[in-house]
Amino acid sequence: MVKISFLGHAAVIIESGDYRVIIDPFITGNPACPFKIEEILPPTHILVTHGHGDHLGDTVELSKRFGSLVVANFEIATYLSIKGVEKIHAMHIGGKASLEFGSVKMVPAVHGSGIIDGDVMVYGGNPCGFLLEMEEKKIYHAGDTGLTIEMQLLQPEKIDLAFLPIGSNYVMDIDDAVRAVEMIKPVKVVPMHYGTWPVIEASPEVFKERVESLGVECIIMKPGDTLEL
Repeated sequence: MVKISFLGHAAVIIESGDYRVIIDPFITGNPACPFKIEEILPPTHILVTHGHGDHLGDTVELSKRFGSLVVANFEIATYLSIKGVEKIHAMHIGGKASLEFGSVKMVPAVHGSGIIDGDVMVYGGNPCGFLLEMEEKKIYHAGDTGLTIEMQLLQPEKIDLAFLPIGSNYVMDIDDAVRAVEMIKPVKVVPMHYGTWPVIEASPEVFKERVESLGVECIIMKPGDTLEL
């Protein structure tokens, strides 16, 4: 059984056996997250889609505190190493790695990745999404992205659950997220990256109605909700 928890915005925890994988651990300062960082159970792995603060989030603190292995692109991995993170697995787009819980593949996203460090913007490499496989289930976390034709390449993967942004302005809007569902054809989809701030307000109910007309189940997860695959 794979257990998935939504922390709000784009932060997701995926649990399987003894492994707890957190993607984009934006907890501190996240107005949508119902938990404080002290209440988060130790992650064994942290996956970072890009360098923006609402995704890189608490990666450094969590990894240092719990010894979590961080998976990120080479540039972010190098930045984290400079910040004292010891357990790092660097990857890039198209790469696939076998890890203790299963496997993770880094897939394209169209966005930015600059890291704000004090009054300096540090180059954060290419943004990405992640395709995880554990217990014969496939989970796609798109990260922050606009609609991209490369999403068609995910359809043969037969994805069980996809997390897609719908908030517009910085990411796909509902129209493009529906088109992404048409390309990917997941069994289930969860909307994310909306409503955290007014600039990314969007209606998950509208998204749900439209994708379910395509025969894809849509699950609207509130921060703190869990589901099982």
